[in-house]
Amino acid sequence: MFSFPDPVNEVSARLVAAGVVLVSLATIVLDLPGLTALIAYGFVARVLTGPTLSPLGQLVTRVITPRLALDPRYVPGPPKRFAQGIGAVLSVAAAVLALGLGLHTAAYCVLGAVVVAATLESVFGYCVGCKLFALLMRAGVIPEEICERCNDLSSPARTSLRGASSP
Repeated sequence: MFSFPDPVNEVSARLVAAGVVLVSLATIVLDLPGLTALIAYGFVARVLTGPTLSPLGQLVTRVITPRLALDPRYVPGPPKRFAQGIGAVLSVAAAVLALGLGLHTAAYCVLGAVVVAATLESVFGYCVGCKLFALLMRAGVIPEEICERCNDLSSPARTSLRGASSP
C-alpha cells in the first residue's frame, strides 16, 4: 500500500494537477479554508501511496484516464513523488495557516504557489518539482540510484525532467 508507482503515467499526473488547480482555486475564490485540509490530505496520500488513498488520484486513474483516447506516456516515478512532496509541504502549511492560525490570506498565498505549479504541470507539462529534482540530482544531493532512468539522456523521461514534456 505504501508505495509510489514507477513509472507514472504523465497523462494521469497532468489530470490530477488539473484537479488540484480547480479545488485550490475554488478554495481561494469562494473563501473555503476547510478545503485546505482536503488538498493537504490529497498530497500527503499521493506521496505515501500514489493514487491508492487519494480520492482525486482514484478518480483520475480509474475513471477519467481510461475514458480518454490518449496513449499513456510513462515517466519515472521518483521525480513525480518529489513534486508531490513539495505540494504536500505547501498544502499542509496552507492548512495550518488557515485552520490552525486563522490566517486565511496567508494560507491562500501559499495555496497560490500550488496553483501556479499545478497549472504549469497540467497545462504545459512543466513539472516544477521534477525540474528541482533533476537539479538536485546533478548537484549530487539526490543519489543517482534513486532514479537511474533520470540520467539516461536518450530516454523520453529525461525530457520530462528538463521540463520540456508535452502531452
